[in-house]
Amino acid sequence: MKNLLCQNLGVDVSKDALEVVLSTLDMERRVKVKASRKFTNTPTGFKQLQRWLEGKRAADVELRLLMEATGVYYEQLAWFLYHEGYQVSVVLPTKAKRYLQALGNKSKNDRIDARGLAQMGLEQLLELWQPLSKNIYRLRLLTRQLEDFSNQRTVCLNQLHALHHGALVVKQVERNLQKLVGTLDKSLQELEEAIGELLYQDPLLAERVEKMRSVKGVGLKTVAVLLAETNGFATFERQGQLVSYAGYDVVEHQSGQRSGRSRISKKGNAHIRRAMHLPAFTVVRYKEPVFTALYERLVKRGKTKMQAYVAVQRKLLILLWTLWRKNEAYDPRYGQQPAEPKNNIQIQEAGASLSGVSAADKDAITQETQPETAEKEIAPAQARATQDELPVPVGPGALFQVE
Repeated sequence: MKNLLCQNLGVDVSKDALEVVLSTLDMERRVKVKASRKFTNTPTGFKQLQRWLEGKRAADVELRLLMEATGVYYEQLAWFLYHEGYQVSVVLPTKAKRYLQALGNKSKNDRIDARGLAQMGLEQLLELWQPLSKNIYRLRLLTRQLEDFSNQRTVCLNQLHALHHGALVVKQVERNLQKLVGTLDKSLQELEEAIGELLYQDPLLAERVEKMRSVKGVGLKTVAVLLAETNGFATFERQGQLVSYAGYDVVEHQSGQRSGRSRISKKGNAHIRRAMHLPAFTVVRYKEPVFTALYERLVKRGKTKMQAYVAVQRKLLILLWTLWRKNEAYDPRYGQQPAEPKNNIQIQEAGASLSGVSAADKDAITQETQPETAEKEIAPAQARATQDELPVPVGPGALFQVE
């Protein structure tokens, strides 16, 4: 086993079964399949998988496990392996699919997928999976159900509107729709109360939430969705990571003489983009200086209103992330008051402005820099600050405590 570099267990997860393949990488960069087997996707199957893996692995060689984020079916296994001390990575299905296609596989089945995942884990250095805290998981379930119920309510109201303007009104159908709308209204109110109770159960956390809500147009539901979908911004060291995670990063189509249309990727968390939609309209309507200036500048340059609002969404998302990390309230006059920096330290501290713009920051739509608010990057020690390093409570009532 001295000639082995590493070993990886690829796990293809389905609703009922786990197809696993253990592969190794030697000093000559050759990938070999050492063992494979199938287990049930149950707690009993997890324990059987652990016993089998411990009997097959090389004890003195690093072991990692890789699986796809298959709906919710992977979560129980990932939690089990994490608490047992294994190094687990989880990739999006689209990323795994493209890697398997690059291998030239002509067929597709669970065994082939597991083998491809094992090889992918050997050849790539993937980020380790970190579980959500239980309170963040509760918050995510509440916010997503709130979103689902809101969509269902809209569907019912549209059906009522169509019924009232149709040729014939059926009273039974009308009563059923009205009853369903009433039930959804009651459930939505209960969900909003539960979300507020969860966010405000700790005074220090409530203080941070209120500072994010100091931006006109940003409500409790918007803040709750951002915290739930980003794990309290714990894994984002730079604003570019957050922008990419939300799908606001720019995709270019250029080759030789041809220059295609640039657009946002939308390859990210759709819940975040949906949560930022209405607040972007509101901050422009309330004439918040930073966002209004961006919106008007883009419209004057020929961009459509929706393109300008998408740029506002991106800028607002960066602002809220900055407020959370710096634990500061929003100052709409920030950057407008002339002030001469006294020394280099003051210049460096201006790295993460509340406007969310730095010298390297490019607009999501126009790709232009903002020289008026050019600032330096945050110091690396500050940029790498994680949630545990911020003054967030970790006591029994803390929202982001991993239990």
